[in-house]
Order: sequence, then C-alpha cells, then structure tokens
Amino acid sequence: MWRLLWRSIDRFSLQHFKSVITELRQIKVVNEQNRDTVVDLLQTIVEIVTYGDRQDPLIFECFMEYQVLAEFVRVLKISTSSTIEAPLLQYLSIMIQNMDSEHAIYYCLSNDYVNNIVAHPYNFNAGDLALYYVSFLRAVSSKISRDTLCLLVKVHGDVVVSFPMYTEALKFAQHEEKMIQTAIRALTLNIYNICDDNVYQFITTPPASIYFSDLVSSLRKQCLQLDALVNSSEDKCTHQRNKDIFLKTDKIVDDLFYFKDMLSVGESRLSRVVTQNLLSLLILPLLLPLLKLGENKGSYHISAVTSLYIVSRLLQVVGGKHLINGVAGLLLYHYMALCERDAIATNGDTAGSTGDASPLLHSLNDINIKVSGHEAEGEKEININYLLQHLNVQTSSNSHFDGSPRDDNVCIERFGIFAYLFSDNHSISLASLFLLLTLAENKDLEHFPASLLGMSQSQGLMNNCESAFLKVDGSILVRLMPQILKTLLKVLACQPPVSPPMQWHTGWFLRKTSYEQSRECLQKELDGCWFDHIPDTIGNEWGSCKKALELQFHVKDPLFTLELEICQQAIDGNFNSCFAWERMVDAVKVLILHLQLKALIFMGCLLEKPSLESPSDSDLGKTYSRDISSPSFGSEVSLGSGIPCRIAFSYAGVRDIYLVAVARGISGKLILAEKHPFRSQRGVVIAIAPLAGLSQPRIDEDHPTWLHLRIREFEPNFVKAKGSQSKVSTPPADGRWTLGFHSAKACETARLLILEETCKQRSSVESMLAPLLREDYLVNVLDSQGD
Repeated sequence: MWRLLWRSIDRFSLQHFKSVITELRQIKVVNEQNRDTVVDLLQTIVEIVTYGDRQDPLIFECFMEYQVLAEFVRVLKISTSSTIEAPLLQYLSIMIQNMDSEHAIYYCLSNDYVNNIVAHPYNFNAGDLALYYVSFLRAVSSKISRDTLCLLVKVHGDVVVSFPMYTEALKFAQHEEKMIQTAIRALTLNIYNICDDNVYQFITTPPASIYFSDLVSSLRKQCLQLDALVNSSEDKCTHQRNKDIFLKTDKIVDDLFYFKDMLSVGESRLSRVVTQNLLSLLILPLLLPLLKLGENKGSYHISAVTSLYIVSRLLQVVGGKHLINGVAGLLLYHYMALCERDAIATNGDTAGSTGDASPLLHSLNDINIKVSGHEAEGEKEININYLLQHLNVQTSSNSHFDGSPRDDNVCIERFGIFAYLFSDNHSISLASLFLLLTLAENKDLEHFPASLLGMSQSQGLMNNCESAFLKVDGSILVRLMPQILKTLLKVLACQPPVSPPMQWHTGWFLRKTSYEQSRECLQKELDGCWFDHIPDTIGNEWGSCKKALELQFHVKDPLFTLELEICQQAIDGNFNSCFAWERMVDAVKVLILHLQLKALIFMGCLLEKPSLESPSDSDLGKTYSRDISSPSFGSEVSLGSGIPCRIAFSYAGVRDIYLVAVARGISGKLILAEKHPFRSQRGVVIAIAPLAGLSQPRIDEDHPTWLHLRIREFEPNFVKAKGSQSKVSTPPADGRWTLGFHSAKACETARLLILEETCKQRSSVESMLAPLLREDYLVNVLDSQGD
C-alpha cells in the first residue's frame, strides 16, 4: 500500500513533471502512430499543473520556465492528423477551468498563447471538434477580468483593432447545436460584463457589431416561421401543430431572454446597439401593419395576431425604457396627436397636453426601419422621421381632425392599434387589449401621465363590471370602456358560442361573464364519454384556474393569443375520446371561471375548492360484491347478471364470453369474462372498459345479433402536469368491440343493460355535482361562511 501511495505522490513530483515535458519536446511530428502517446503526455501535464496550482508552487514555476503552453501550440502546428486537436482543447479547457491563482491565469493569457490556439486553422467539418473548441473559448472567457482582457486584444494606439477570441466565437453563434449556441451566449455575456471603453468601442462598431443585427435577423426569421405555423392551411388544430408552435415560441423566448441579459449589463453603448437593432429590424417592421399604413402594409408578411404576440412577449421579457416608450409612442401616436390638437384648440398652446409624442419617441431618433419592398426592390429602409411625417399627414387628412364636430371615441377606434382592439376577429381583439395593458402596467413607461392608459402601476380587482381596469378620468381605456366592455361581452354572447379557451381568456380580461351558458355546456358533458371524470377534473382544475385568474399582465404569457387564432380556424374531423376529454376539461374550466367571477363581483374574493361528496352506499340502490365493482384483469367475478356472447380477437380467435355491465356510485365498468373451467357461476376477466366511455352502443343494421361498442382508449393522468395533454402529438385511436349474441333479443337485452347501468352511474355524478350547479350556490357559500 505504501508503494502505491509513493507512486501516486511521485506522479505529481517536480522531477516527473520535467521528464514529461522533455518527452513532449522530443516529439517532432504528430501522426496516427504516436497520437495516443502525445495525448497521454498532454493529459499528464494538465493533471500535474492543476495539482501544482493548488499544492506546489514550484510546479507552476517550472510550467512557466519551460513555456509549456508554447509546446501545446507547437503540437497543433506539427500535427498531420486533426484527431489530436479535440483532446488538446479538452485538456486545456480542464486546466484553465481548474486554475484558482490569479498569477497562473495571467500567465496563461499572456504571450499570445491563447490567441495562437484560437487562430489555429481547425477543420470543424468532422466530429465534435466544434464543441471542444467552443468549450475552450468559454473556459477562457470565464477566467478573464477587466485587468486581463487587454492580453487577448490587439491595439493600435488606443484603438482595439482585433479581438480574436470574440470574433472567432461569433462564427458559431448560429450553430445548429443548441449546446454550442448556449456556450457562445455565455461567453459573450462574460465579455460584456468586464469590457473596458476601448473594447466596447470595438464590439459596438462594424464589423463586430454586425453580430447584433444578425441576432435580430435570426429572431425575425423565427417569427416568420411561427407565423407560418399559426396561419398554416394544413393540419388544422392538430396536436402536432400545437406542439410545433410551443417549441417555436420557446426558442423565440430564449432569444428574448438573451437580449434582456445583454441590456442588463447596463453599458450604454451595448444597450444602444441592441435596442436600435431590435427596433429597426424587428419591432418597428412588426408595428407598421398595426399602424394601418397602406404603403407598408404587411412589411414582413406577418399576421396581426402574431405581430401582437411577439411585441407583447418582447415587452414583457426584454423591456427597457427605450423599447417601452418607443412602442407606446408609435402605437398611441394618433391618440396623442388628437390630445395635442385638443389642447391647442382649447388653450391656444400645448400646455397641459398629454398628447406630445416627442418624449416617448426620443429613443427612435435617427433609426432606419428595414422593411420588405417588392421582389424587385428587395429590402428597403424607411427613416423614422419619414414615418412620423406620414402619420401626421394621415392624422391631418382625416375629417375627424379638421376641427369639425366629432365623436372622439369613434375617431380613436378607426386608427392604429384601436382598429384591431375593436376588430371582429376575437383573437386579434384580445391580443390588442393584452398589448395595451402590458404597456400600461410597465414600470418603465415614462413621459406618460398615469391617466393616459387608465392603469396604475399596481393593478387591483374592483368589485364591479370594470374590475379589470382602474378608473382614471381622462384615460384612453376609461374613455373607451363602454366599447371595450361591449366587445368583450359580444365575444361571450356569440351564437354559436365561441370556443371555451376564447371564453376563458375573455373572462380573464373582463372578470365578468355569463354563468348560465357555462353551466349548460357542462351539463351537456354529462351526456358525453367523460362524465365519470368530471368530479375529479373539477378538483384538479380548481386550484390552477384560481391561480390563473390572479395572474397580472406582466407575468401572463401572451401565447394564448396564438392558440385562440388556431382554435378559430377549421377543426379536422378526426374526433376521438382524446378530443372529447379536452372539450370536457375546457367546459369545467369555463364553469370554474364563471363561478369565480361571480364570487369576485358579489363577494369580493375568489372561492376555495368546493367539497364534492359522493353518494352514500344507501343511496345507490342495488349493491354489488367487491369483485364486480372493482375488477382487474385475470380476477374472478360473478356471472350472475352476465349475458353470454362471443367476440373475435386478432390474437386469440373467436372466444365464448360473458358480458357484465355494472355501475357503483360514480364508477362504472363493462367486463368481458370467460367462464371459469371449474366454477360454473364464476368467470375470469379478460377485458375491461369504462362504462361511461362506451358512447351509444349500436346494433348492426344488417346483423341484428351484433352489438358495436366504441371503447375509450385514452386515459388522462392527473399526476402529470395539468394541461399538458394538449401537447400530445398523436392521441390514441378509440377501440372498437363487436359482440355477437345467439339472438336479436339477447343483443337488445345487452344494449339496454349497458344503457341502464350507464344511467345509474350518470345519476350518481349528477347528484354529486348538483350543489355546485345550483343557481343559488354562491348564496349557500355565503350562508355557510356566516354560520
């Protein structure tokens, strides 16, 4: 044992370290024959240096004296095989990551060692070399400081003319491998947080600054792809399409958080170049269609609902005073122009006017907006000042602004974002309202009187029909409150009714809606194939619905606007129990929403989850033995009420069986059992189906002894994340059973037995839900609280 310990100590000795270095120096060429030997030498050196950095200063002094990093550079140059590059970069990364001493880090970054390794002409076309290379760059970036950054840049006078590690890293910014993209973003943020003035000047001017425009262009491309998914004419409302949209929005949000991280560095030049690129390449081109400018309509061919979603999400995630105020200034330009003209007409000047757009649009000065022209023209630029002049001409040319008598609210409704707010397209209407309220709640909104949007910085819930908005005299939203309420109520009063998700999100805005309609929808689900799951669904969805209602605008994901747009499109005809399940869950959520809204209006608070009591055994009438009420595959059951029949299985041929239908409380099962070989009144269960999921059993028109049953195959799992079922890409198809009976009378008897037991099960569920569905449910809740 002592000999092994001595060998371990000797491995990290200074003498052994020198011998390894000497052996490496004797290598004149690296090829396939000696590659493994060289790799072992590099690994040993890194292990000893890492040990010496913490335990033995003499080792690192030897490392510097023998200029070992220069040997690493030499190995790269004398290698005839690229297979040495990946392990060399890997060991260097490990060594640098594990260095603690500032002295050691300073030495490794000096003498252009790192720059020479970075600039080596690697072949990234094969293997995982790119991953090792980027990991090396990231490891270096994590160790540099404001004092050591100067060792990695080249200067001419006081001007930085080259930063190899940064510029080489940016070549992998759009790499298809997510891990590499993440590493590059971490590297750039490391650099941005320790840059000095000279390096910032290099980063924020061309050609290095092209990185920021490329980032925004990539984000813009993803937005176009998202819009194509939202407005696809194929696979309407399919689960795979929804999944694709969720994945695409996740990628977009990841990019937005990266922009937020860059702005959070707090350096003015970095913030300026990021903000200007976001405004000129993405935000303003998206806003042009929303401003209703004919010549720029559809500048990037992105639909209104997608544009509204992207801008809302960007303001939520990225934020920042320049972005918030620039967007607010453009979207509300017509309204502010109206206010300013009113002030001039009333007072003779703009004193006291809330409509001056100049402060809000200060961040947009000298910005050129890149928009798509005709195919022959390609991309063209529009200066922001030209755009504002165009807006002024449009405002002045409208008859409502010429000083003649007018209805101000009607005037506002016809311009820009407000035209979308009162659109007949419900998803666009809600998306517009969400964007306006997102702006109104943002703490970075400057030069904007609190009354302008009718929102305070801390929104509360009022116990009346205007509970979503704090009333402030003279504000836009308060002036338009009658029209907004009318629009929201029109959504809820639509005939035929709009989709449950549309009702839900409309109710979230309104905090008041019709209870009767939601109760009728849930009662219809009692005739559906999932009525047995309604009580459990209420219990599982109550808490999440309550939490969702309490969400404020700055945390609510505007993704719902895209989902609503999809739901308004045509739905395919592939109906099965999975879609029926989603419809039932939606009906439950809408009922909970309406109950909570009534409670909010009349009680001033949200309701806690109700206690749904199951009917007692004495109320169930006929009772069954335990083996019938809770069967399992292979268990024995009584055949007393069973009806003999036959069924054909693809894997077992035709089999003689018994059909047993039984309901106990809110549970019901259809059992297929084979007669027990030794016990005449007992059977062995070979198949089980939920009674509620059988839909309507149907006798074949041509074969009156055949009974067709549709079996509910999809089974939800309440333990998993609630709401995740909508992301299932391929819901299972429903099963089909056809049972054959010895006579038409026996077949009819079996059908009636199934219907009778299903009716008993449904009655139990109805009894359980009856208190919740009563018109006076809230009164009873108040009485119980009073007691």
